[in-house]
Amino acid sequence: MNVKESFRSLGTYFRNLVNLSEHIDVMSAMVNIRSNVPFRGPNVFILFFAILIASLGLNVNSIPVIIGAMLVSPLMGPIIGFGLGLGTNDTDLIIEALKNLLVMVVISIIASTLYFVLTPLDLEHPTELLARTNPTIYDVLIALFGGLAGIVETSRKEKGTVMSGVAIATALMPPLCTVGYGIAQLNWHYALGALYLFFINSVFISLATFIMVKYFRYPSVQLEDKKIERRRKWMIYIVLAIVIVPGVFSTIDIVQDNNMRRAASRLISNNKSLGKSYIYDYKIDTSGSDDMVELYMAGEKLSDENRERFYQEAEKQGFRRNQIVFHEDAVTKGFDQEALVKDIFEYHSKQLSDKDAVIDSLREELRKRDKEIEAMHLREQQAIQAEDSTNRQ
Repeated sequence: MNVKESFRSLGTYFRNLVNLSEHIDVMSAMVNIRSNVPFRGPNVFILFFAILIASLGLNVNSIPVIIGAMLVSPLMGPIIGFGLGLGTNDTDLIIEALKNLLVMVVISIIASTLYFVLTPLDLEHPTELLARTNPTIYDVLIALFGGLAGIVETSRKEKGTVMSGVAIATALMPPLCTVGYGIAQLNWHYALGALYLFFINSVFISLATFIMVKYFRYPSVQLEDKKIERRRKWMIYIVLAIVIVPGVFSTIDIVQDNNMRRAASRLISNNKSLGKSYIYDYKIDTSGSDDMVELYMAGEKLSDENRERFYQEAEKQGFRRNQIVFHEDAVTKGFDQEALVKDIFEYHSKQLSDKDAVIDSLREELRKRDKEIEAMHLREQQAIQAEDSTNRQ
């Protein structure tokens, strides 16, 4: 076999490897998607339970509970239905999907707002809530690829457990509950940020559905007028731009903030000791117009020479002099070096102990989550096997 035939054989192998035509059932997928669009009967109760689960999970900062709400939530149905309607020119389906999604969103926000108004628990550091208030371009990519995986899974003949992963990756219910939290706290930054994250997820799941519906050549409900088709494309482009641009700016801010924190950590790590003065702690303040690095000093008063040397090192890391603030409340003219070292050691030991406790808690939460996901997958496999057995009989 010559080189040309080898490449041809290799190309044939890869084409067969990625071929989807034998694994796709378009008609069955359309029936499945349409059946999940209506919001009535069981879906009303399931949405209500999902709202409570997500609100409770966010309130107690529990990752497994939040994941449970993602799996229970029926919000994905109208969003994928909207993408299907857009891809098949089914105006009735588009209207029905949007109407049901709007009703579900309003109910979710009202219910979660009431929950957070009434709950007596108010965590000092609600990390799971805060994580959903500042969307970035990465959330756009997660929603897009999650949506692509979801519509491929929905379209294939033999269903697996992919939709569970899609529901977890493209979180829909937690951002809506975070909107309720922001309204309850009258914190509009939280509310709008979380609503923007939900909007990102919804738009790009629908876009992914639209793309794959066109790729798999789902049958159109009616012929598309060229003018309407062009107008629809422009509307899609405009909506995508509206969604993506703020996410890009948010991502730039996060990358710059992360780079600044790394530079500050590197600067302080290389300059812990300044003569007979010591940096025993530091804080980065990003609340003002300029990012500030606040240094907490111990030991003797910092000399002008050492202060100037630190400023020069800071400028090499990209900091301006007015961004460096020295707090010298703990300095003395004369000090016991051994006692100081002991105090610093005890201070950092306590910080490490606190971090270890947090890590142990997170590990326990992850173990619980793994067990819940494993049990859920097992139940789904058993259900699939039972259905196959029934069909064979």
